[in-house]
Amino acid sequence: MKLQHSLSSVALLLAAAQEDLASSPDAALELAALLRRAAPVAPDGYTPASVSCPSTRPSIRSALELSAEERAWLETRRNNTIDPMREFLTRMNITDFDVGGFFDDVGTDNATALPNVGIAVSGGGYRALMNGAGALAAFDARSGNSTGGGQLGGLLQSATYLSGLSGGGWLVGSMYVNNFTSVADILNTTPEQSGSLWQFQNSIFKGPDKGGFQVLDTAEYYTTIQRQVDGKATAGFNTSLTDYWGRALSFQLVNASAGGPAYTWSSIADDADFSDGNAPMPILVADGRAPGETLVSLNATVYEFTPWELGSFDPTVFGFAPLKYTGSAFEGGELPSSADCIEGFDNAAFVMGTSSSLFNTFILNLDQLGNVPQALRNVVENVLNDLGDDSNDIADWTPNPFFHFNNESNPNAESERLTLVDGGEDLQNIPLHPLIQPVRAVDVIFAVDSSADTEFNWPNGTAMVASYERSVLNRTMENGTAFPAVPDVNTFVNLGLNARPTFFGCDANNQSGPHPLIVYIPNHPYVAASNVSTFDPDYNHTQRNAIVENGYDVVTLANATVDPDWPACVGCAVLSRSLGRNGLDVPRVCSDCFDRYCWDGSTNDTDPGSFEPDFVLTEIQLAGAASARELGFMTGSDVTTV
Repeated sequence: MKLQHSLSSVALLLAAAQEDLASSPDAALELAALLRRAAPVAPDGYTPASVSCPSTRPSIRSALELSAEERAWLETRRNNTIDPMREFLTRMNITDFDVGGFFDDVGTDNATALPNVGIAVSGGGYRALMNGAGALAAFDARSGNSTGGGQLGGLLQSATYLSGLSGGGWLVGSMYVNNFTSVADILNTTPEQSGSLWQFQNSIFKGPDKGGFQVLDTAEYYTTIQRQVDGKATAGFNTSLTDYWGRALSFQLVNASAGGPAYTWSSIADDADFSDGNAPMPILVADGRAPGETLVSLNATVYEFTPWELGSFDPTVFGFAPLKYTGSAFEGGELPSSADCIEGFDNAAFVMGTSSSLFNTFILNLDQLGNVPQALRNVVENVLNDLGDDSNDIADWTPNPFFHFNNESNPNAESERLTLVDGGEDLQNIPLHPLIQPVRAVDVIFAVDSSADTEFNWPNGTAMVASYERSVLNRTMENGTAFPAVPDVNTFVNLGLNARPTFFGCDANNQSGPHPLIVYIPNHPYVAASNVSTFDPDYNHTQRNAIVENGYDVVTLANATVDPDWPACVGCAVLSRSLGRNGLDVPRVCSDCFDRYCWDGSTNDTDPGSFEPDFVLTEIQLAGAASARELGFMTGSDVTTV
């Protein structure tokens, strides 16, 4: 009752100030590009509800292989990447390499012989979303000018998997819940067309402006969220702060009225673009953590959310539950005949919130949120502390789908609760774990790192080191995964590996190693100070767009103006494992690229001191920067500001 009372206080407090809040038109058009999407299929809005069970009752499967659904989808998706990849590699201008001949000889009848590409977008709050958005815009052939000289458009269309974590998960989730909408389309719309989608000038503590799909003022925003979560609780399901967090995020990430309470993550599987294999498979990541724990170790179970399943390849759980039926009371891997089938538990924003539930840190940083009124700050802090005191600063996926499943190895087998937290709390802040599973056979991973590892919020390779240690050195959890060698974090900084793209796991003389090649792409200042705090809650459009543009420059090396050979080197990274697998010679330009971009094994573990990089190009002056409609990848003009 304390929580309900606190949120009611928020609503009453804001209702008193309602007449002072600005509002925009109550109705507007929805942009055609955002019409089709993951569907509002939950039977009772945000409240999970009982439905008729299918003829074959849902059950938990072993993680020995991929699901039947993923295997069937892969047959379509891998074939659908052939033409985009052929076009992409042709544009990369790999000297003395016959792209057409390669595809004719290798991939005509066997798509699995071709490169299997994954993209991973790190966590880091809105910083990760915006920097990652720039990266995906650069990789997306739908972005204006992205298929011209010096560009990388088409890599996204060539990819099989796209994973996200925390803020990177918001990016991936928002794109897919809105029908795999392009970053350019999201940014190149007005609120009247796209509602509150990516309107970050209004923090989640305030809520959206009225307009587009939203007809709520700030007071109504809080009462709407409370009503949605109360419905779930009244139906007998556990709720936690993640329910409120996810509902708040949904107003910024889902283009639907009231935050789209009926949109589920599993409904992505039925979206035409995805089911027809026209988009990569989205995967979000979370960690297992018991309520009351404050630290998450590398021994924590890593869970993944696909459009079909929730589960883990880790030897602890080593199983997957049908995501559509989470909320059902599974036991021992089966759904008892007396148990109802439940749908609607996997709300899309709840999944995105689960992957980003850094609530204990938000409590510590709430006093730094400058745009939160003091009275509201006090009430929200009371809400957070109430939940923290009750050890509910987690995402509660009770009833535990893995109850009495794999009893000998599963640490939660005897618990009826499954509690998950932010996927980066074990320091694996880049969601590489799903992409290094041998059963997925990914050849190359483009890892976009927006972590705030250093004093000034730049990455220093911590996420790479954590994944290496867990995957290779931790014999308890590695479970057959392979990961390339990486140096310590001091070496990352001292050798500049955190300031430019670096390839890990490549060897021009041995291209058939068991691990994927990882193209590590760290956040860096090209045209904007993209090292904003993880806990900054709001950004006006000018700053948002500048950081997105910076992310675009980071992955393209400023449209290849920093290195004219960069597109060819990206193409070589894509081809690397496939060349080795098919016994083909490595082109000379690729050998040169590997010499230039591969970590050579050298180290320098001395203390690097403070890392304060200079801008690579001319900094965008935010006071007079381009509007959303003037960004190059939306208009077809040159993105780079030189």
